[in-house]
Amino acid sequence: MPSTRLPRFRSTRSARSESESLRNDPGEPMRFGFHISISGGFSKVVERAAIRSCQTIQFFSRNPRGWQYDPLDQDDLEAYHRSLEGSGLFPVFLHLPYLPNIACRASKFYKRSVSSIVTDLQRAQTLKAQYLIIHIGHRMESTEEEAIEAVCDGIDQALDKVENDVVLLLENTAGQGSEIGYRFEQIRDIMARVGENRRLGVCLDTAHSFEAGYDLSTKEGLEKTLEAFDRTIGLKRLHLLHLNDSKTPLGSRKDRHWHIGEGYIGLDGFRRIVNHPLLAHLPGIMETPRKDTVEDLKNMKVIRSLVESP
Repeated sequence: MPSTRLPRFRSTRSARSESESLRNDPGEPMRFGFHISISGGFSKVVERAAIRSCQTIQFFSRNPRGWQYDPLDQDDLEAYHRSLEGSGLFPVFLHLPYLPNIACRASKFYKRSVSSIVTDLQRAQTLKAQYLIIHIGHRMESTEEEAIEAVCDGIDQALDKVENDVVLLLENTAGQGSEIGYRFEQIRDIMARVGENRRLGVCLDTAHSFEAGYDLSTKEGLEKTLEAFDRTIGLKRLHLLHLNDSKTPLGSRKDRHWHIGEGYIGLDGFRRIVNHPLLAHLPGIMETPRKDTVEDLKNMKVIRSLVESP
């Protein structure tokens, strides 16, 4: 059954205006960062970001492969806040763990998935993150229409329960298995039906886009992709790029991130992306494979080398 609507919150307008103010000014180069491990506590996050020369960061608020939320340690939290202040890191992105799935209402985990979004929306504010990124999910045995309705209802429930300025970002998918959100039209339909949709935005993953059939490896393909995104969703709703190369070919529908310039999108593809006048004002977070810090340092060096002077 559809969720009961609660009164709309006064935070909607401020959430939107604040998120827009966190974008770069036109003409400034893209701000780059990585998804950062929280192993050992949040107090380690800023130090790890500094080692990698990050200007923006993304992290989980808990173990991404489990459901349990341990209480936040106040000493660790205070140390994190002290290190974040004056670090210059912005925006800060929180990412929902992998298990939640709000695209299948029949799943026994649907209510728990909605609760996870609620908790992470609250934690995002505590962790001074301006955004929470979520994977839209798998429809399982549901139809696409049923899945979209389930997603909208889950988001409505979560936003109705949390009054803050955190913007919820829907991440496009590769279309692997029964994933939805791999076509821009699906994301458009979700955003159009959510009651509090001004608190929604989009995170565009380059690997997922390519794997879903949007060719970012060529100039013509990039222009067609951006035109399609603007026509269906609107570029003003795009707040973040996940900068990942793809280990699998165009339209593979297989989610396989790879190192910048070493996959099917290639160096020229990423050069066009990070310098494109419609994208360069956005932050870019890399989620490239990582065996050690050296690989992150290499990817950061490569992506920065592609930025052209104005």
